Amino acid sequence: MPSVAPVDIDDHVIAAAFLGGVPFFATAAGNIHRLDEGEKVTEAHDGLLTCIRDPFSQSLLTGGEDGRVLRISKDGSTEELASVPRKWISVVAGGPHGAVAYAVGKETRVIASGATHLFAEERSVEAVTFAPKGLRIAAARYNGASLHWVAGSAPPVDLEWKGAHIGITFSPDGRFLVTSMQENALHGWKLDSKLSAEARHMRMSGYPAKVKSWSWSPKGKWLATSGAPAAIVWPFSGKDGPMGKAPLELGTRANIMVTQVAFHPSEEMLAIGFIDGMVLAVRISDSKEALLRRQGKGAITALSWDESGQRLAFASEAGDCGIVTIAG
Repeated sequence: MPSVAPVDIDDHVIAAAFLGGVPFFATAAGNIHRLDEGEKVTEAHDGLLTCIRDPFSQSLLTGGEDGRVLRISKDGSTEELASVPRKWISVVAGGPHGAVAYAVGKETRVIASGATHLFAEERSVEAVTFAPKGLRIAAARYNGASLHWVAGSAPPVDLEWKGAHIGITFSPDGRFLVTSMQENALHGWKLDSKLSAEARHMRMSGYPAKVKSWSWSPKGKWLATSGAPAAIVWPFSGKDGPMGKAPLELGTRANIMVTQVAFHPSEEMLAIGFIDGMVLAVRISDSKEALLRRQGKGAITALSWDESGQRLAFASEAGDCGIVTIAG
């Protein structure tokens, strides 16, 4: 049976992550709690808007109401990467070789190799992400997404689809780009296609709520999402991704919404967090479920595995957090 070590934080916790085996929890107030031989707290921002684990390094990237972009290392030290007074920074992304992107209004800014590159959009940038190799960056905006080369002067590629696009992710192999929308849907584009523009589109709809969490399986065969009373898991193993295919529905609970999903780092096993604080693990191959944590205070707002896949950090909007250790 898994064991749960509770962590009680007196604030809305918006992110959880492991850095080098050390668990971190980030609060809306702007404090970073680090569990390293006791609990240590770093006051990072005056109001935290976003915190992600940099997929390319052992660090967190944060943006705040104070207009600052920070990198937080596993020892808790902070480095200011950018400061834009009187602006809120709610969009950040990490790329290879220390590259960082963030958005200010209608502009994406990329810091790479000591230089800052600016990419203007016609509408406000709602989300950014680096392509797997880091050569391109994608920005979600109203009526679609834009693809920019980080270096060079090639013109951007505009991917149009009507509506507000508020999240964005590349598939791990770089063949697909997927956005979450203000309406209860995802939209995707097949990037390696020589098909007509219309044939490149992927419509993933039918959600009862907005998709606010997603996670790719270790080899990119599946994209798990929140936004329903089950984790909706789309197949991406074929050449056309999920087009014409039905998704899996894992961890179904009647009328109790999934709020967070996180794939195991090496196995096709999904951690699912619910609006009532429950956390399940479900295996893709046979849909077998394991209860990792019973209902608790507040909706689950973050889930994150450690590098070994033996521990799972969870956080809630009520600060009811913890570490689940999976029995080996």
